[in-house]
Order: sequence, then C-alpha cells, then structure tokens
Amino acid sequence: AENGCKLINGLFMSMTTPKAKDEPYVLTYNDFGEQGGDARKGVRKTLEVDVVIGGDGANSRVAKEIEAGDYEYAIAFQERMRISEDKMDYYKERAEMYVGEDVSPDFYAWVFPKCDHVAVGTGTVVDKKGIQKYQQGIRDRARNRIDGGEILRVEAHPIPEHPRPWRVKGRATLIGDAAGYVTKCSGEGIYFAAKSGRMCAQSIIERTEGGTRQVDERDLYDYINKFDAKYGPTYLVLDALQKLFYTSDAARESFVDLCEEKYVQQVTFDSYLYKTVQGNNPVGDVALLGKTLSSLAKNNLSKPAPMRELV
Repeated sequence: AENGCKLINGLFMSMTTPKAKDEPYVLTYNDFGEQGGDARKGVRKTLEVDVVIGGDGANSRVAKEIEAGDYEYAIAFQERMRISEDKMDYYKERAEMYVGEDVSPDFYAWVFPKCDHVAVGTGTVVDKKGIQKYQQGIRDRARNRIDGGEILRVEAHPIPEHPRPWRVKGRATLIGDAAGYVTKCSGEGIYFAAKSGRMCAQSIIERTEGGTRQVDERDLYDYINKFDAKYGPTYLVLDALQKLFYTSDAARESFVDLCEEKYVQQVTFDSYLYKTVQGNNPVGDVALLGKTLSSLAKNNLSKPAPMRELV
C-alpha cells in the first residue's frame, strides 16, 4: 500500500474483455469492505484496469474467463493435529515422508511440524475418491507418533499437476496455482507462486517503459518465457522422478535406497534450496545412474521386505 497498491477485500466474479486495443478490462467483484451491504455477500462493484494478473488459486475464475484450459490435479488432504509435548519434541528438527500403496498410489504422505502442532496428510491423482482411505493409512503408519492427538482443523486442496495450456490471453495472464505452477514429486507451489508474481510484475514494469506505453499479449509472454526458461527443467525432472519412483512399492523401495546416498541428499538439498536442478558432477551422476538401475532391478526381482514398524 505504501507504494501505491490499493487493497480491496473482495471476491472476483467476472470480467468484461475489451473490444478495442486501448479499452480497459472491467472487473466485477463483491466488495466485503463496504459497510452498507450484506457482510456475507458484499456489495457488487466494478473496476476498470489495464492488465489482469490472475493469482486466484487452482480453481481460478480468471483462468476460466480467459479460457486458459484445464489441467490434471491431485487432491491433498491433511489434518492439523496437536500432539503431546514429548511427541512434538521428536519433530523439532525433522519432518516425515511416507510412501506405499497404503498411503497413496502415486504420491506420498507426510507428517510435517507446524509451530505448535503437526500436519498429517496425503495426496493422490489417480484415486481421488479414495483419499479418506489413504488418510487412514497415514494415521495407521504414524500411529506411534501421533496417537492421542487432537484434530484442530481438516484441510483439502486441489494441487495442479502441470501448467495450464494457455497462461496469457490479451492483457490477462496467470501466476501461481492459477497458472499450474506446482512441482510434481514434492508438490511445492508457494515459492513458485511468489516468484512468478514477482517475475510477471517486473516484466510489466519493464515493458510499460515507466508507464509511457500499454502492454499487450506479446509483452506478457516475456514473463512466461523467462519463467519457463528458468524453471522448466525443474518441472521436467520432478515429473520424471514421480513417474519413475511413485508407481509401485518396488520403485518406492528404490527411492528410499537412493535417499540414503550422500550425493542424492546433497543434490536434493541444493535443488530445493535454489529451486533449479543442481548436480554437475559427471562421476557422481554416473554412479547414481548405476545405483538407480541396480536398485530397481533388485527390488523388482526380489520379494519386498516386510513393513517396518515405527518405534
């Protein structure tokens, strides 16, 4: 707000697309900050703007307005749970990731610390209707860690599996979950939402030449091209890893084997920290390839080890 931003507590409803090059977009929204209207419905208002940036989540209404196309999505379900202090101490410096057909057929389940409580959840693309079954699976697997916990809140969200087919139309574009910027394998989207918003804003500022010209569709593609060039390889690699390691229990066992490798831990940490694919050690990469192939062969050809119990 200090830099000229006007904050409106409202709900975007629809927009009218300009018919001429220099006409504005007309946004229709319900203003919840208006005292005169129904507090739940707000007051219907309109707003004229030059550019529309849709950062309104996976179920984006802006995306529907510009006909950006659909994407495949996962359902993420989690319960925020308060557990005893001695059990919470266990999670002071760790988070847990679980894999297996009992907790998800194509993703992973988790127990993540959240300040004074933990989030216990799972996700899936291929069996969305079975999400409650997989949630029970992670409850059972993590029972020794969360037994007796008080459920504070239950949350469920769609997670985009890939960018939308079209992210720009005219002078309207998409960022974050609305654009489909969530990585496979890890399911992270917060960083890419913030980063895409910044990159989009910077491109618009540059292309308006200090506010002296109006941007067009080609200008907005400047942000899309820069984002794809910087983070496209990350999305491709994580997509390949999810398809390779999250499809069967034998592949998941190989995934666990590889996570014990120091080189894998370093590359994973660096890639997560910098949000781009790391690892430029040819010797390490060749050794990792050999380890991956041998582990996949071993786990696919031998009887899987019995499920280990948490202590």
